[in-house]
Amino acid sequence: MRAACQVIAGSGGLPPARRAFHNKRVIVRWLMWLVLYLPEARQERAALPKAERAALINADAKLGAFGPLLGYPHTSAVRGAESLRELRPRAGRSAWRALYRQVGEVFVVAAVGPEAQSDPRGFDRAVRRAFERLTKVEED
Repeated sequence: MRAACQVIAGSGGLPPARRAFHNKRVIVRWLMWLVLYLPEARQERAALPKAERAALINADAKLGAFGPLLGYPHTSAVRGAESLRELRPRAGRSAWRALYRQVGEVFVVAAVGPEAQSDPRGFDRAVRRAFERLTKVEED
């Protein structure tokens, strides 16, 4: 399912909004983007401390609401990993990252791991896991 804005009345040439609103000129209805966790990533998220898990779930909701328009500091490209992005809970202040890629109309979260500066080896392992899992998904 693709997030999209559906303009019900004339928009006056304005770009589509990412939130629902209405006035005398425009009524816009928005749909959410689909954020899908692979089973292994769901287990990794469940193993996080409760407060960190809640922060990641909140970040998931932001990604679902804004899709590819959600930018820094909430998401960032992973250096050296083509087409892989990190979801940054608490606008980057969390020690955990969800690694995802957009596959068609869906954001697929493939791994959850530590933040790169606090645990570079752990982050690199999470990136490798994400690539392995995404390769499997794309083959199926």
